[in-house]
Amino acid sequence: MAVVKSMAVRALKLSPAVSFRLSRCGGGAKPLSVKSFSTVMSPPSKAIVYDQHGSPDSVTRVVNLPPVEVRENDVCVKMIAAPINPSDINRIEGVYPVRPPVPAVGGYEGVGEVYAVGSSVNGLSPGDWVIPSPPSSGTWQTYVVKEENVWHKIDKTCPMEYAATITVNPLTALRMLEDFVPLNSGDSVVQNGATSIVGQCVIQLARLRGISTINIIRDRVGSDEAKEKLKALGADEVFSESQLNVKNVKSLLGNLPEPALGFNCVGGNAASLVLKYLREGGTMVTYGGMSKKPITVSTTSFIFKDLALRGFWLQNWLSMDKVKECREMIDYLLGLARDGKLKYETELVPFEEFPVALDKALGKLGKHPKQVIRF
Repeated sequence: MAVVKSMAVRALKLSPAVSFRLSRCGGGAKPLSVKSFSTVMSPPSKAIVYDQHGSPDSVTRVVNLPPVEVRENDVCVKMIAAPINPSDINRIEGVYPVRPPVPAVGGYEGVGEVYAVGSSVNGLSPGDWVIPSPPSSGTWQTYVVKEENVWHKIDKTCPMEYAATITVNPLTALRMLEDFVPLNSGDSVVQNGATSIVGQCVIQLARLRGISTINIIRDRVGSDEAKEKLKALGADEVFSESQLNVKNVKSLLGNLPEPALGFNCVGGNAASLVLKYLREGGTMVTYGGMSKKPITVSTTSFIFKDLALRGFWLQNWLSMDKVKECREMIDYLLGLARDGKLKYETELVPFEEFPVALDKALGKLGKHPKQVIRF
């Protein structure tokens, strides 16, 4: 992945306003604190961009972008950290349902510090920490310029790795627990993909509500350690898929009630195991398909158990004029993270080492925590 030396050449190629008003990078510039009706420019920026869709490790590169104007309603944000999410990879590959037109800057969520504000901006000041809320494309760059209404001010006492990653995964877990089946203290839920960040958040958020969790993980090296980690987060039961190769999986519930709600992010056999646990009239919500295998449901499950299959896509929920509600939930989740009540593992990686972080996110170097770029 080569750093493009010629800003002039890149500027010509990356000029479409649709993508590159949100760029800029720089080194040690200090925040601008004085509003002025004269032209304010962002610093130059470094950005991770892709000119075409394809494998992220072959189509992404780091480029230098020139300064851009910070208009009267704009806020220039110096990015602090941004994660590499599976959906980011899918956007670059061109398989995600909604994606920015190319050329585009990668990234969809993150946290930054306000560097400069336009003359009409009153709600934000240099030094404030902000996140794009709802999230928006283009966070893999050192400076981002977008209108004030894109940014949500957050508490600076929250660890940066949580601020950078709070929207996509934790918010998905929270919405799925609240949007499909009324749950009360004493109820239970079942999920596969329990070691994912969404899965870990489901465990912790459910526990805060007095809801038990039955968790399914894949059979692989280190599964015993994974079980212990999940139980430390509050998981009630954790089973590997091979442990569930029994005729009646509900015999493994012990004193836990049959779950009315299940979450599936894997598909294939792992989804069938979730369905086996559900009580009559239960609902399984699918929010991912890591195995890339279809969900197979027996006729018996529909006729005699009346099971319901639903889907959840966070971006669709966010598009439903939910900005205020979204930001209130983000503040709630950040408060839990700040207080140590919501935890998940991340790995901070310097911006200069993005290729290594990308390889880890792609699974080319084994299993690693969520990769978070530190600018």
